[in-house]
Amino acid sequence: MAVRITTTPVRVTVAVSGEIDHHNAAIIRYEADEAIQSALAPNVRIDFGDVTFMDSSGIGFVMGRYRIVNSYGGNVEVVNLTDRIYSMMKLAGLDKLVTLRKKTEKGL
Repeated sequence: MAVRITTTPVRVTVAVSGEIDHHNAAIIRYEADEAIQSALAPNVRIDFGDVTFMDSSGIGFVMGRYRIVNSYGGNVEVVNLTDRIYSMMKLAGLDKLVTLRKKTEKGL
């Protein structure tokens, strides 16, 4: 599991790779929260392009970042989702809170 973060004045991008499960979710949360709270950028993009496995911890990760970003009026988009992870997030209702984009969608 690795987290790569890039920051601009208008966007924080959190690129996650490997597995997102209860064993490593705390590390991902900590690194993402540090960057998001430091930048307070209006847009946060969470890139799941290199995620190989996700359990419910991944849904909790996205919801937690949504709460932080929403508290200061920002937006969250989750990109490069596999069909399986996209379906899991939709079933959890995340599509009503954040923008979800599959790997095949344009404009990323």
